Amino acid sequence: MYFICNMTKGDIQVLKFGGTSIGSAEAIRNTTEIISKSTQRTIIIFSAFSGVTNLLSDISSFLLIGNIQKANRALEALIARHTNIIQDLFLNVGYKKQATQILHRYLSILQEQINMALLVDYDPKQTLALGELISSEIISFYFKEQDLNVAIINALDYMRINENDEPDQGEIAQLLGNLLNDCTSQFIITQGYICRNRNGKIDNLKRGGSDYSAAIIGVATNATTIQIWTDIDGLHNNDPRFVDHTTPITSLSFEEAAELAYFGAKVLHPQSILPAKEANIPVHLKNTFQPSKPGTLIKKQNFTEGIRAIAAKDGITSIKIKSYRMLMSFGFLKNVFEVFDQHKTSIDVITTSEVGVSLTIDDTQNIEKIVDQLSAFGEVTVEDQLSIVCIVGYFPSDQSGLGAKIMTAIKDIPIRMISFGGSLHNVSLIVKSVHKIDALNQLHSQVFDKNLSLLSV
Repeated sequence: MYFICNMTKGDIQVLKFGGTSIGSAEAIRNTTEIISKSTQRTIIIFSAFSGVTNLLSDISSFLLIGNIQKANRALEALIARHTNIIQDLFLNVGYKKQATQILHRYLSILQEQINMALLVDYDPKQTLALGELISSEIISFYFKEQDLNVAIINALDYMRINENDEPDQGEIAQLLGNLLNDCTSQFIITQGYICRNRNGKIDNLKRGGSDYSAAIIGVATNATTIQIWTDIDGLHNNDPRFVDHTTPITSLSFEEAAELAYFGAKVLHPQSILPAKEANIPVHLKNTFQPSKPGTLIKKQNFTEGIRAIAAKDGITSIKIKSYRMLMSFGFLKNVFEVFDQHKTSIDVITTSEVGVSLTIDDTQNIEKIVDQLSAFGEVTVEDQLSIVCIVGYFPSDQSGLGAKIMTAIKDIPIRMISFGGSLHNVSLIVKSVHKIDALNQLHSQVFDKNLSLLSV
């Protein structure tokens, strides 16, 4: 259940800008121009400047192994990254000075973390939080230089996760509502990604979590829309990194977008769809560098039968458990699932037969323990370096011919697993990662480039 502040629909819109959208002084100016055109009260969520989270992650890694010299070198690169943006961005000497002072204040915190890392229990999450805090403060001064009516709200003052690392929606809505009620500015800047956990310590929503922040804030404020601004024109009908002639999809249902986000589409964080779907808030994916492009609008809508897009997810490992004790028995799957539950490892795709079960995971942190426990149930086989190729659309149960046409399109590619029927919006194929690009291209040529369109099934 998602809780909302005491606001009527139409009061607020939520805009999130990723690292590439604010990756240079020119990009920040461009982003500011987009924001300044709004006549509505607007919450703006900023990620860290592009490349900064990687530098902070490097510093954390060096500190965890006690390499202070390399940590300080990464800190020097971090200082240069921010200083260059500040020097290029500001014309007003006063705002440039204030932005520099803010940078030094946060970097002094980071320097203290480096100096103390060997003496105390080091928490990398405190280091990783600095990127968003610095970028949002610097941009807030630029907004003031542009005479925009702006205020900044610290995400650490309202964004909370519970003992399961999930957003505490009720507390977030209450805390954020109180902060917004005390704020009269049209533009409110805040940070994505960062939060506090149930113990009050600095934590985060994991990589890509700024999209999730936008969805949580959008629901908490009963926003009219959630806009995710990146460097491409929304979700494409295939992966443009590997397939030529892909095109953006102008409109998707929440269900279709959720499948694409989870199974490989990099534009959108998978968890950002569910809150918006349950609150029925449209999510609009837009290109910061080509704002006139339509992007992709994700909303509640009637389904159109056929295929909408293809995506792929790498880093997949399959686990197969074969046991004749499974034949005609009950409780076998329950015992298998409890192993994964115990190790907090989610399952992506699953298929079963009378004497075995095959499933895939993308988190192999506890795989040795998992395999050891599963071995008590039967013969276990593990295969890695796999990819999920996901075909997304609307496939009603009375539709015929879909499976045959998909298999014909990739007839030369070995298939490890097939999953269909768990959702009306997804057909998943498991292939060796070396075959992924061929699979994407062969499916694309049949679906979108030729008259033999799978949309006709």
